[in-house]
Amino acid sequence: MNPPMRRSTTGGRPRAMRRAYGSYGGLVALFALAAPAQAQSWPAKPLRFIMAAPAGSSIDVLGRILAERLREDLGQAVMVENLPAAGGTIATAAIARAPADGQTLGIAFNGPLAFAPYLYTRLPYDPRKDLQPVVITSSQPNVLAIAASLPARNVMQLIEYARAHPGKLNYASVGNGSSSHLTMALFNAMAAVDVAHVPYNGSPPALHALASGDAQLLFAVPTAITPLAQAGKVRMLAVSSAQRWSLLPDLPAVADSGLPGFESFAWNGVIVPAGVPAEIVTRLNRSLDDALRDPAVRSRLNGAGLEPVGGTPAAFAALIRDEAEKWRPIIRRTGVRID
Repeated sequence: MNPPMRRSTTGGRPRAMRRAYGSYGGLVALFALAAPAQAQSWPAKPLRFIMAAPAGSSIDVLGRILAERLREDLGQAVMVENLPAAGGTIATAAIARAPADGQTLGIAFNGPLAFAPYLYTRLPYDPRKDLQPVVITSSQPNVLAIAASLPARNVMQLIEYARAHPGKLNYASVGNGSSSHLTMALFNAMAAVDVAHVPYNGSPPALHALASGDAQLLFAVPTAITPLAQAGKVRMLAVSSAQRWSLLPDLPAVADSGLPGFESFAWNGVIVPAGVPAEIVTRLNRSLDDALRDPAVRSRLNGAGLEPVGGTPAAFAALIRDEAEKWRPIIRRTGVRID
């Protein structure tokens, strides 16, 4: 994945980082004048900032930090609203259904933006038609962790052990269709191993299953798995980014440990409903991109296990498109469908 507008990665960052409307007669000129006027008066009231994650999560932390900066830059209050459910699709649908006046924005991630079209039998929005990308906010790899009881000390030893014990190992995930699930499905396919999937309802029970030995493998975000590794309850083997990740520099990448080309990362970004005037999208992008480049903001996000990204709306649109194309065959291979 290396479209020209995407920046390369040294870790968790991606390598390669409309609603059209019209009318007839005099309405064309009316609409042409209305959008700039609307953009000039924006924001006319407090902004609604929807989070596709629960309060206290890393996405929520990110959103509240960015909300502070938007308030300072735009001179309007920013009301953070958490809508965590259904793999982020409820929040993402709420953003898609909101008026296209620039007063509603939100943060969504790879699940509802790239995975959901192939996972859900009835998805109430189309990520490409009903949403306008604004900016990639941050990314992070998953960490491949194993139960402390397994003898493997690196990825190749794990693959050899799994091949020698087909059908004897299982891996936990934080839920069907999650990045945790699909990253391991990719690992299974590329390593030619048979490790069974056991989905759990969220990160805490999946982590408990790994620490207790009920599951032997797990891909999880760094902030979730690191405390267990530090306590000696699990062993971290590698990160899922294309190369070593700057926030965990001692861990190799899976791609450098026996599976060349392996890459999976969790990413998120700000979106607005399709049809929001281009001037507003540009203004939001500039404000948020500036915030993500601020050393103080970057330090706070690094502390939450997130690597800020930034960039243009076009780069974010390319990321969503490319990730959807990458994961579509993997999702179809797993046979996972969610009603």
